[in-house]
Amino acid sequence: MRRVHGVKDTDRDDELRARIRAGDRDAFGTLYDAHARAVYNHGLRLTGDWSLAEDIMSETFLAAWRTRASLNLEGGSLRPWLLGIATHKAHNVTRRLRRQRLFLSRQPAPPAVTDFAEESAGRIDDARRLAGVRSALSGLRSQDREVLVLCVWSGLTYQECAEALDIPLGTVRSRLARARRRLDRLSAKNMELHGPRGEVKKQAAFAAARSQEENR
Repeated sequence: MRRVHGVKDTDRDDELRARIRAGDRDAFGTLYDAHARAVYNHGLRLTGDWSLAEDIMSETFLAAWRTRASLNLEGGSLRPWLLGIATHKAHNVTRRLRRQRLFLSRQPAPPAVTDFAEESAGRIDDARRLAGVRSALSGLRSQDREVLVLCVWSGLTYQECAEALDIPLGTVRSRLARARRRLDRLSAKNMELHGPRGEVKKQAAFAAARSQEENR
């Protein structure tokens, strides 16, 4: 166990849990500073939208504060707890977005407007890359996708992922294995349709998933 000035990390985490549960706003600020970026990134990976990710982050910490009284006093890092809340919020956002898109699909299409601003070029390029990853992830079941994102991109252990999603450890393993098999099939299909270069990019995007599970 790594120590800081003779104090175990788990002891520091448990102390933070107790302070947050007691309504200590400074402790909650510490929690936000430590994990806001991870929560935002998790929301972005699940939705593929910067604006929605910001909403998910805000709603996650609001829900965390409101439900602090139910927080366990022991359990180590609070990141799995926060990412579990964020996953639930992403579900809600996705359902709401689906309803909005259904409504908009019934409306006349607005005229297309192209933004050629130079300062937007990097953001557009990032959006295209993210869209490519999201396209591959969209071929997965939502439950499998959530496990993949938590374990691979957010770096949670299987146990932490199980805690975040409130599911058995064996379920985490089976869902991640199923996600890997599905991604392999999608990569093979992409190879047939687009040739070797597309396959290399696809494999690079998900190499971490295979490597991480093999090293656990």
